[in-house]
Amino acid sequence: MNTGDPEVRHSTASQGHPEPAHPPAGAATLWRDALRTGLVGGAVASLASTLALAWCGRRETGSGAAPTNATSQWLWGRKALAARRPSWRHTALGYAIHHGTATFWAVLHAGLHARRPPAASPGAALARAAATAATAFAIDYTITPRRLRPGFEHHLSPRAMAIVYATFALGLACGCAVAERGRRR
Repeated sequence: MNTGDPEVRHSTASQGHPEPAHPPAGAATLWRDALRTGLVGGAVASLASTLALAWCGRRETGSGAAPTNATSQWLWGRKALAARRPSWRHTALGYAIHHGTATFWAVLHAGLHARRPPAASPGAALARAAATAATAFAIDYTITPRRLRPGFEHHLSPRAMAIVYATFALGLACGCAVAERGRRR
């Protein structure tokens, strides 16, 4: 046991028990750090994927707001799926829901990778984020009740959906990397 006394510290180290450079993080510390990382990663992933939603929506339906509006079906039901113009009622609520779910996935992503060594390269970080995005997609469109699904599928082709989730993965990887770099300083 190390009491902070230099004699005790020297004694335990000389007995073949070197002190760890950093004490192991407890679960509370791990999830607090994951929350910090996830808030940044989720914000970047949310913004990036919302831009992709708007771009794909504009190209495929003529409405950049329709895919984001669709997410407001959580509250407004099928009427949200028909909303094509930007509005506080549909677009702002849809974005808030999307942002919240992006943050959820980012916190989970950060927590699951917190005890692993940092990704060895940007490609490895992107692969981890892509796995999280693929998991989010699978859960969004399989076990999630229809009304709580993102709703993007009502306006976007499968190709556009792939672009949106890939952009989410890219935003997640970049946001988490920025947050981790800031935390290590």
